[in-house]
Amino acid sequence: MIVAMTGVRELRLVVTADDYDEALRFYRDVLGLEQRAAFASDGGRVTILEAGRATLEITDPPHAEYIDQVEVGKRVAGHVRVAFEVDDSAATTRALEAAGAEVIAEPTRTPWNSLNARLAAPAGLQLTLFQELGE
Repeated sequence: MIVAMTGVRELRLVVTADDYDEALRFYRDVLGLEQRAAFASDGGRVTILEAGRATLEITDPPHAEYIDQVEVGKRVAGHVRVAFEVDDSAATTRALEAAGAEVIAEPTRTPWNSLNARLAAPAGLQLTLFQELGE
């Protein structure tokens, strides 16, 4: 049975960069991707860059570990994790699980006020499904 996924609002490619400053300089300052937002955790940083209809999220290893701790409870992601903004992260998690994805972590409310789930998907990709919860 094929389950159609609907409601995807954004594709966010999350890249963990060992040299965060150099990656940020290259993509933001040289390539010219507009900075949408920047955040910091204890010892880590992340910047979200506009890339047309998608975003490129560059994080350093400490912040990538922080995200994994929040969403999953331990470090599980590799160098690349693909994140999709969806209308309903719980329903989309169930649909993708039914289609063969392995749920790593059920939807969890994050400190940045989104509902995030983590899945292992085909082609060796690890996915975050996130639903923005608003103010």
